Amino acid sequence: MYYTYMIRCEGGSLYTGIANNLFRRMAEHASQTGKCAGYTKGHRVIALEGVWSSRDRSSACRLEYALKTLKKEEKELLLKKPFLLSKLLPAMEKEDYIHHPLACLELYLKQIKLPDLL
Repeated sequence: MYYTYMIRCEGGSLYTGIANNLFRRMAEHASQTGKCAGYTKGHRVIALEGVWSSRDRSSACRLEYALKTLKKEEKELLLKKPFLLSKLLPAMEKEDYIHHPLACLELYLKQIKLPDLL
């Protein structure tokens, strides 16, 4: 299983990425060293904002690319109303993505000691 995620960084910007181990990837972004994305090296991660799972890497990559094409206002709307995914991204309608409410992830994130992300 792969995850496509959106994280909020300092200044309100949104970063979108994929991972097969979401929690390890969040720890890498939060560390701002080593394997974190170049963008998150210079922009501290504040919160995990949205998560969708898909069964394979290619599906996750398609969603990542589609999310990156959205305007900031559309991304913010999607984060508030995840059920609008197929309306905002009609090409993704036939894909099988599962949105994961963040409340389910909060406990696990606390277990890997990332208080700055919560």
